[in-house]
Amino acid sequence: MKLAELFESGKFVVTAELGPPKGVDTNKMLQNADLLKGRVDAVNITDQQSSVMRLGSLASAHLVKQHGLEPIYQLTCRDRNRIALQSDLLSASVLGIENILCITGDYVSLGDHPEAKPVFDLDSVSLLRAAKMLKNGYDMAGNKLLGAPSFCLGAVVNPTAEPLELQVLKLEKKVVAGAEFIQTQAVYDPERFKEFVKQVKHLKIPIMVGIVPLRSASMARFMNKHVAGIHVPEELIERMEKTRDKTGTSIEICVELIKEMKPFCQGVHIMAIGWEKIVPKILDACGL
Repeated sequence: MKLAELFESGKFVVTAELGPPKGVDTNKMLQNADLLKGRVDAVNITDQQSSVMRLGSLASAHLVKQHGLEPIYQLTCRDRNRIALQSDLLSASVLGIENILCITGDYVSLGDHPEAKPVFDLDSVSLLRAAKMLKNGYDMAGNKLLGAPSFCLGAVVNPTAEPLELQVLKLEKKVVAGAEFIQTQAVYDPERFKEFVKQVKHLKIPIMVGIVPLRSASMARFMNKHVAGIHVPEELIERMEKTRDKTGTSIEICVELIKEMKPFCQGVHIMAIGWEKIVPKILDACGL
């Protein structure tokens, strides 16, 4: 089911994330899918996350759909030109994959093949525009398609990055290009998130707040230092540092954040990054 239909029904939408394996053994990925089945509305299938070579997101999304979960096919511009991107979108449609998240992608220097040649023929805005054209029955060159796909297109935004005005401008461009829902990067500062929502209220687009459960204080410090636009307040870092029950405290922090930001958004996107077993516990504690 398209996420747009869930938003239109007034449902508070819950999504999670699955990472394809580095290899062809998909058992672990599908076991993690089982942990999420019946608990989330859809699950993002990451596309060579952090520029690390893995099983493709299209094949993985197809397997997850066959397994009984609604996939959100993440498509990055880093590794393909416009011909391949459009072709993969058509392939996704033929496989029954309707929800697409269009993203630019991390630089290859961050991954395990730093010598790889990045493509970036398109960026996230132009990829959204291309996908919208496909929906309307034409490719980017203006050629008419033999059958048009039907997608629900999503985009990403970072509500706590500075300057805020630039993030609002980027989001405005993505909405004009065809975005129908937004998933944010990880947010740990509810007040800054509320201000962002206030600034983009005129766009009238569903926003899903992103949550990454903290495994440790060192993880929080790493994100503060190396992940642009993400800021974990010192108060949360100290809580993770002092606690003996890191899992329990991580769940408590996630629940507090979700409950405080829930009235200001239309859904939550939980990025557990290999810690999928914690997602049902977070949802239970939130009453979701």
